Amino acid sequence: MALDHRGTLSQQGNMQQVTNALVEDVTVEKGCTGFILISYTAYTSNQTPYIDVIRLNVDKNTKILNLAGRSTCLSSIRKGMWINAVFSSSMTRSIPPQANAFLILIRRGPRPSYNASLQRIISVDAKNNSILAADPLNIARQTRFMITNNTIIRNRSGNVISLSDLQQGQLISILHANFQTASIPPQTTAFYIQVL
Repeated sequence: MALDHRGTLSQQGNMQQVTNALVEDVTVEKGCTGFILISYTAYTSNQTPYIDVIRLNVDKNTKILNLAGRSTCLSSIRKGMWINAVFSSSMTRSIPPQANAFLILIRRGPRPSYNASLQRIISVDAKNNSILAADPLNIARQTRFMITNNTIIRNRSGNVISLSDLQQGQLISILHANFQTASIPPQTTAFYIQVL
């Protein structure tokens, strides 16, 4: 992630504020308490930017607001989200330093964990809930897409259809996981398929 996506710390009296911090980790202990590890842009004495982290402790007095401005719980914050936070300027000397959070504003969710691609269906395996497809410009780049109960498949008209309605040779736009197995062909999970 580029440094310019993360904000920096600013001091305001006995509080500090960070805007556009990346949530690196979340630990919920009980109820709405626990802590989050966030990263932000910091600068060396010669103004060279680097990524720094801080642990924000969340207790019953910490106010957490979602994107709609409504109160929410620590459990609604996930790794990869972006937040603004106001917290105590009193920090521990631990690594990473810790401070008590007063206010956390959820800015936006994690970056999408999927890829989109154009594929041509080579075969449909309804028995094993998968399709074998290839990049139409490079038939050597084949992928097996696993279909789950949550996979949405739509025809050209936008109507929901089943896996067995897909046909060999159809051109599809597919949203799929951004990871794949090391098998030949590689396998990944399909989230959404649109027949073109």
